[in-house]
Amino acid sequence: MRKKIILGVLVIGLVLLSIHLYNLGQRPDREYPSFPLNPENNAATIHDSIPLRDVVVAGNNWDGVLTIFDPNTFEIIKKISAMPDREERFEEIYSGLKRRLASGFIREYIGEGNDQLVDDMFTSNDGRFIYASRPSFADVVAIDVNSGEIAWRTPIEGLRSDHSAISPDGNTFLVSASTARKVHAIDVTTGKIVGGFESGDQPHENTYSEDGKRIYHASIGKTFISSPMLDFLKGDRWFQIVDAENYEIIRRVDMKDRLEEFGFEWMERAIRPMAITKDEKFAYLQISLFHGLFEYDIENDKITRKLDLPVPEANKDMSPGDHLLNSAHHGISISGDDKTLCVAGTMDGYIAIVDRETFKYHTIKLSDDPKEAKPYWATSSKDGTRAYVSISGLDKVSVVDYASGKIVAEIPVGNHPQRVRNGQLRLK
Repeated sequence: MRKKIILGVLVIGLVLLSIHLYNLGQRPDREYPSFPLNPENNAATIHDSIPLRDVVVAGNNWDGVLTIFDPNTFEIIKKISAMPDREERFEEIYSGLKRRLASGFIREYIGEGNDQLVDDMFTSNDGRFIYASRPSFADVVAIDVNSGEIAWRTPIEGLRSDHSAISPDGNTFLVSASTARKVHAIDVTTGKIVGGFESGDQPHENTYSEDGKRIYHASIGKTFISSPMLDFLKGDRWFQIVDAENYEIIRRVDMKDRLEEFGFEWMERAIRPMAITKDEKFAYLQISLFHGLFEYDIENDKITRKLDLPVPEANKDMSPGDHLLNSAHHGISISGDDKTLCVAGTMDGYIAIVDRETFKYHTIKLSDDPKEAKPYWATSSKDGTRAYVSISGLDKVSVVDYASGKIVAEIPVGNHPQRVRNGQLRLK
């Protein structure tokens, strides 16, 4: 009798698992914004006499749209699709079991029920292209900003592309290959992978030094696992400093060791976004599940200060599983004079403006329900006087003035904006 009960439970479990996997592998019935292609305006027709203009680009992850706006007037200049080839890509995904299930997993467990269609992007030096990573499609593309067409497409290793960076000379595009434990370096002229380096589990943030000689990188582990009891399943989570010329790893740090040396016991070690001073002496790190930030002395390889930022009353009893992909705060930028930090308080529904010297701060409340606004990224403006913060839950970008600590503009950009980047484009 006992064996029959056990067998029955196993059969029911297998049936439920099969139903779940079947549903996971189904393509959602959803429409996405479409924009006309203009092949007659392709990059070859864009003469250098058309001036480069400063722009800001916001990537709207859940609808695959790139919104381009003016950094002075904050008016939207143009919207283009980051996936003019979406039907071809979706057909590719749903033609095989492995990609089908991987895409479903990304959608349900990382994208909150949405395909991840544009994560990160940068403009080309000549102003004719935007290079973008597309997580659910596991690739990087060069999009012609005037024709809307794809100039080249590069599949990455593994099943998901993520955070990116572009070298100061504009020649190399870095992209984290999430499931391959690698960062690829792509030649932006050809779209070919020309180098890269090993990472930990789920490579994430990439940041070039001001002079382009070093890359600051972090891997974040399996963020869909939340319980501290299962920390051993999350994988390697490292902070790395990499030589940008030969991609050799200069330093690899398990930040949990540095936290313990600082005298702070914490359940996590993964670095989320980071902000680095121009002289590369200090980095300001957001750590998984921590509501605040840490100052890391790069030269001496040690944590020097900790800042606890406020947790709203409604979040006082939050468990690790209540956090979005282990993120308490996800987004940090530093002003051009290195004096002020702007922090996206993702789970807490605010933006924090922090004096770097004293760690005094004030917050800007974004929503009554702290989980509604979901600020997700922060990028300093080209002149370093303002910060662009993507308010992903409210589909807008807020512009914060570092000096006054106030929001001076808001731009409605699209469905779930994440990365925001400065650039220059030639627009016909």
